[in-house]
Amino acid sequence: MQSDKGLYSAPRWRLARWLAEPGPGVPDDIRAALIAQLYGSLPVFAAGAVNTIAVAAVIAGRKQTVPFVIWLVMEIAICLARLLVLVSAHRAARLQRPTPTDLHLLLAVAWSASVGFGAIVSLASGDWVVAMLASLSAAAMVGGICFRNFGAPRLAGTMILLSLGPIVPGAALAGEPLFYIVFLQVPMYLAAMTAAAFRLNRMLVTTMRAERENSHRAHHDALTGLLNRAGFVEALGGRLAARAERPFAVMFFDLDNFKPINDTFGHAAGDSVLKAVAARVRRLLPDDALVARMGGDEFVVLLDGVTAEMAQQTGHRLISEVALSYELSGEMHACIGASVGIALSPDHGADVAGLLAVADAALYQAKSGGKSRCCLASVGPTSRRCASSSRARKPLSQARPEAELVGWISKA
Repeated sequence: MQSDKGLYSAPRWRLARWLAEPGPGVPDDIRAALIAQLYGSLPVFAAGAVNTIAVAAVIAGRKQTVPFVIWLVMEIAICLARLLVLVSAHRAARLQRPTPTDLHLLLAVAWSASVGFGAIVSLASGDWVVAMLASLSAAAMVGGICFRNFGAPRLAGTMILLSLGPIVPGAALAGEPLFYIVFLQVPMYLAAMTAAAFRLNRMLVTTMRAERENSHRAHHDALTGLLNRAGFVEALGGRLAARAERPFAVMFFDLDNFKPINDTFGHAAGDSVLKAVAARVRRLLPDDALVARMGGDEFVVLLDGVTAEMAQQTGHRLISEVALSYELSGEMHACIGASVGIALSPDHGADVAGLLAVADAALYQAKSGGKSRCCLASVGPTSRRCASSSRARKPLSQARPEAELVGWISKA
């Protein structure tokens, strides 16, 4: 579960899972982001911890009785434990290790219960200065609880109830009739703030869904569902930045004699063929391979952990797969070809532009040599190793007259 700071583990304990549940139908990636959001930041945590410890310390110094000393000790112990867990979680997330999410959630609940305990013993003490200070502190925490934890509205509601709810029995124990107004105020406040947490959660999830959909549209081709140019360039840049030891291949390929389909049957038929090509290539390649449509009938593949020979074998298989006939409409079928140019990292470059340029140049060499060919760039600046695919159906020559091009599209 990832955020800008790293990966955060999902809760495993039943109670922690219940507390962190954002609601039905929330995608896994959004759940991941919501879990990361619950960790917040150290400055935000420090502000709340300093406030509650300071209030507990002032009141304990004024009253110097066992309940208030217990409250102060609880506040210090819980806040210190939360600080250690928070620091440990941030470090573990950066190192991509499991994070103590269950403990983090339960300590948050314990902290809110400690705030509520301070409120009830302060009201029961009969010291109105102490009662006012503790009640104000509890009420002040509620806003922060709501706006910091609305990614998990059940957690926010539980913390609000435990921190502010004890004021009601505390007012009854105080024996002051004027305090009885909290019997009306506190339940309304609890209901309003909990409802606000759930409403904010729905707004956040809706916003995150929209952001992810926009990001998907920005990085994927609308016709084929493959990555688009921007998405592939970003993925390739990330792969190069990772500086992994395993080599990988960038394979540029485009379709031979695709234009007659658009010219003869229209762009709807051409779009159908492009979608079919994308589906075939996706099925042919491993799940971890990246496939993108760069525009028009140009595609590119990033294949991880392959040698030059393996990349060439994949290129020939790709040519053979693309060369199988396509159903256009009714009984009409068409055959096209494909030419492939291959560049390897790190042999042919260590930057995005360089690798794509080398693969594109190898593709040009393949097409210049007669199409339906796979050309592997060599380490030299101009030399290329190219081979025809014997299994590929020979595509039409560009010199054929239009009558023959139409004949190439035939009835089954």
